[in-house]
Amino acid sequence: MASHFLRFSALLQKYRTPVVVASCGGVFAANMFYHVFPDLSYRQLYQAWSKGQPVELTEKLESLFQQVLKDYGISSPKNFSAFASFGFHPVSAGIPWLPAGAQIGIPANFNSTPDDASGIANRSIFINGKTVDWSSEAGCALKEALLFSLDAQKFAIAREVGRLQSGGPIMSAAVAPFCLGGVWVYSVVLKQVFGLHGGPLLLRGLANVAALGIGTISYFLTSDAVSQWLDYSSDRRAARVSQEYAKGGVEFYDKILSRNKMLRSLMGQKGQEMYAPSGNLFPAHIFQLKHTPYTSRREGILALLKEEKA
Repeated sequence: MASHFLRFSALLQKYRTPVVVASCGGVFAANMFYHVFPDLSYRQLYQAWSKGQPVELTEKLESLFQQVLKDYGISSPKNFSAFASFGFHPVSAGIPWLPAGAQIGIPANFNSTPDDASGIANRSIFINGKTVDWSSEAGCALKEALLFSLDAQKFAIAREVGRLQSGGPIMSAAVAPFCLGGVWVYSVVLKQVFGLHGGPLLLRGLANVAALGIGTISYFLTSDAVSQWLDYSSDRRAARVSQEYAKGGVEFYDKILSRNKMLRSLMGQKGQEMYAPSGNLFPAHIFQLKHTPYTSRREGILALLKEEKA
């Protein structure tokens, strides 16, 4: 058994560069799969269904989507397509300049406005196994938080367009292979510094474990940093379309914060674990530092509005 392991280690050492390149390429390809084929993966995952059938995008939302593409200055709107998604705010995937293009999911509550809440009031939302009573005080507050003005809806969609148009999916997908390549670099450097290239197998193994640990920490830190940079960048791109879009962005994040505060109250212990008193999200797991704070994203747009007035 030991001889097989040593033989494998020697083979891996001999061809380490091609193995590292192939591994990084494989990880990048896996991360990019649902962006290269959004119809087959992402859309199937987020598609809204009703009575066993996929929900079609309404003419109102299709018109809104086309208007956002026009306002944003997209020269090839055919590279973007929209579908009806579940949830309460838009989601997106894809690369606009690839054959499959980009897909943006628009939720059903975007059919409603503060002047017409029928699209939300006609839906049933379950919290802790109970249906929300829209006529109750808590139900009215939650319904109000789910209703966005036309400008807020435009901003939310433009935010996703900006993320895809700027190559955000590629940047996110590149983090893991970049850090995987870093593990190999850390391993070589550690062995070089401590003179372990010709040393005992155990010490070389410990150096590899240490390199893997450093690479893992680097991945979580880099992933958080890239994710937050993309969030702030997409917000700025959408807010700079026009002053109306920027004001819509402030409203959008105000409503998200209000919704999360209400869910924190309605969901009890689980809500307190998911949402902060401010309405921001707590990390989904211990390895993630934190989500991009909605309060900071709102403040960033307010800063842009002040710059335009100055």
